[in-house]
Amino acid sequence: MNRLQAIVILLWRFASAMLLSAWTTSVTILIASNAPRRGFARLGYADLSQPGVILLAAMVTLTPGTSTVDIDIERRELLLHVLDSEDIETTLSEIAQKFLFPIRVLIGGQS
Repeated sequence: MNRLQAIVILLWRFASAMLLSAWTTSVTILIASNAPRRGFARLGYADLSQPGVILLAAMVTLTPGTSTVDIDIERRELLLHVLDSEDIETTLSEIAQKFLFPIRVLIGGQS
């Protein structure tokens, strides 16, 4: 994958994640009979460069239902607040799958 492909894929995945997350968050807040179980989770970002980490943190925060609370440089993790922590492993896996690889191709790893 080259950088142009990474940009296109990242923009497409981010736009679709925003729409799907906005819908899911709206349904959870407005229609769900029981309140979601909010919580915190850590997402490792391995060898992502500092600009890549900042981009990842911003994309996670801009996607409804998740917010970046802290970037732990020493542990190489993002601390995330999630609206619904019922299936946190799936949420973290989707974030990593959709965003980490294209960001790594676009911006690069740690040098």
